[in-house]
Amino acid sequence: MSETGEDGASGQGGSRRLLGLSFAPREAVAMPDVPVTKRLVDIDQALRVVLRHRWLVLGVVGAVLLAALIVTLAATREYRASTTVQINAQPTQILGSRTQPVQRFRNDDQYLQTQFGILRSRSLAARVARNQKLADDSGFVGQGGAREQRELAATFKLMANLEVVPLRGSDLVTLAYTDPDPARAARITNAFASGFVETTTENRYNTTNYARTFLQDRLAAAREKLENSERALVLYAQHQGIVALESGGSGRSGRDGPSSATGDSLSSQTLITLNTALSEAMADRIAAEQSYRQAAGPGNAGQLAGDPAMQALRAERARLEAEYREKLGTFKPDYPDMLALRGRIAQIETSLAREAGTLNAALRSKYQAAAGRENELRAKVSSLRADVLDLRNRGIGYNFLQREVDTNRELYDALLQRFKEIGVVGELGESQATVIDTALAPKAPFRPQPLRNLGIGLVIGLLAGLGLAFLIEFIDDTVKTPEDIGEMLKLPALGVVPRVTRGSTLAEELEDAKSPVTEGYHSIMTALRFVGEGGLPRSVLVTSSRPSEGKSSSALALSQNLARIGLRVLLIDADMRNPSFHSASGDSIGLSGLLGTSEGLAEQVVPTKLKNMALLPAGPIPPAPAQLLATVRIHELLAEAERLYDVVIVDAPPVLGLADAPVLSSICAATLLVVEASSTRRSAVQGTVRRLQAANARLVGAVLTKFQLKSGADNEHYGYGYGYGPEHDAAGKGLFGGLGRKGRRDGPKTLDVSA
Repeated sequence: MSETGEDGASGQGGSRRLLGLSFAPREAVAMPDVPVTKRLVDIDQALRVVLRHRWLVLGVVGAVLLAALIVTLAATREYRASTTVQINAQPTQILGSRTQPVQRFRNDDQYLQTQFGILRSRSLAARVARNQKLADDSGFVGQGGAREQRELAATFKLMANLEVVPLRGSDLVTLAYTDPDPARAARITNAFASGFVETTTENRYNTTNYARTFLQDRLAAAREKLENSERALVLYAQHQGIVALESGGSGRSGRDGPSSATGDSLSSQTLITLNTALSEAMADRIAAEQSYRQAAGPGNAGQLAGDPAMQALRAERARLEAEYREKLGTFKPDYPDMLALRGRIAQIETSLAREAGTLNAALRSKYQAAAGRENELRAKVSSLRADVLDLRNRGIGYNFLQREVDTNRELYDALLQRFKEIGVVGELGESQATVIDTALAPKAPFRPQPLRNLGIGLVIGLLAGLGLAFLIEFIDDTVKTPEDIGEMLKLPALGVVPRVTRGSTLAEELEDAKSPVTEGYHSIMTALRFVGEGGLPRSVLVTSSRPSEGKSSSALALSQNLARIGLRVLLIDADMRNPSFHSASGDSIGLSGLLGTSEGLAEQVVPTKLKNMALLPAGPIPPAPAQLLATVRIHELLAEAERLYDVVIVDAPPVLGLADAPVLSSICAATLLVVEASSTRRSAVQGTVRRLQAANARLVGAVLTKFQLKSGADNEHYGYGYGYGPEHDAAGKGLFGGLGRKGRRDGPKTLDVSA
């Protein structure tokens, strides 16, 4: 017996789904219900994708790293110089009015952002370009063109290469400039700092100068207005005859109160004085009148007792009367001494009467004088009151003019004081910015940064490589793993057959009981024994979607493995269009001959080296194989084969484009679909499944052939013996080595069929 291999070149890696897989058994296929955990991102699947395309990823990373290295080596060396500037958001208040609070900015952050905008402004860059004469530096802006164009180019270049970096939490700002010349970079950076300080100082001076000019104009107008108002006040006072007196000796009534013609005039002052004198005269007159009336009334002796002369006379009289009463007890009233005492007492009483009259006359004169003075003052006050009332009427205009004078004087004084303060502050020249650290010429280049560029290249390369790998996986929809069979075809994966190792053949792999290929087919054979309720199906059809997927090799391997365990096996080559097996003796008429005659099956089978295995070749290629298979004869042959043998393995043609396999699948007890890994597209396999299901085929599962074993996560789930074999190379000779495409080119290979 001979075999022609059907293995083809290995296809590219197909799409790998990064989601959990679920398997749905078909029809009567007995598969246990195993719960499948679904994950949003399958790390194992992603790792297998990366490992499968590791050379692509490494190649992209290497190319990007090489490009980054070339760019780094070819880039111009640039140097970065920096300086630190302090911006005072709260300026120092050197001078200030006691009534005016210290000036503070309403929003410090807004002020700082404004200063940052000034640092980045075109006007400051143009100032630096002019001060440093960069328009004449050919190494900075090149040569040629008008001077205005070179200055504009230098300005925009300065703006593009300047960095303003504020230090968070402080008023410090770092100015950095990058240039191929380190000395020029430091010079330009310092020029930016000094130019900024000068700009802020000039802006403050210009603002102060404008305020000074404005105040000068206002002072001149206020002075003229004050002079006019004072002149009008004097003329009005002269015309109305108003003599205003100064208050408190200051000469400015407006300081102590509002000026008043009636309050500070001469008539008003005289009236006040006369009113005071009149009050005093009235008090004197009342006191004199009271004294006079008390002295003139009854009992006036008591009122005159206060006079010293009267008191002396009364004391003398009392003494004499006491002496008289004392002697009266001794002498008689007509005693001469007693008469003398009585005469002296009479004299004293006469003196008392005379003295009382004198005192009454004096009190009356004093009372009359006080009354006359009061009347005189009252007349004068009445006369002056009329004058003051007339002056009040005439003083309304005077008071109005006086208030205007006071108002103009206060405005003039305020403007004059502010003008003096602005003048002093302007002379101080206070600056809002201070240079803390000047820039030094850098020693090492700032750009390019090799490590940084290579790091960025590594990250970009990894992202690009991984993205390309997953893109290829997404675009490539070929079947690559048993999980894809369950996800795409909803069929059980009965096993995986790896590629044969380099330098070996199918026969050698099948002879080695520990080879990965042998282990793979043993696993498939074991799975077939449990697909039905009665155990191993009596007839199994092996087919594929397209040629060269390994169906014939799988049919041969399964037949040999079943024969080795003691089962009688018949291998039928049903591919009458392109036979894969034939008898070296050529005695059998094959399947095509049996379909056209009524001969028995037993006479046309060919024995093989294996004791329990026989072969029914395809026979001569008929002109219409599909018509032969459409007859009842094929049913009779398969029924006879099932009676004579324990298992019948039918090697059928591919499904797509041909009608042979669907017809045979409807007759066989089980159908096994062979799928080449990383080569067969999902749409083709799904079409195959639909055609077989339409033909009422009993699909028991699928076999993944030509599986490329690689180190890593791909080896974890696909067979017991795979870990014992050597690592396989993607450039191998195909699924069955020497029985692959090389066998196709050399024609059928004859195998000794002797017992």
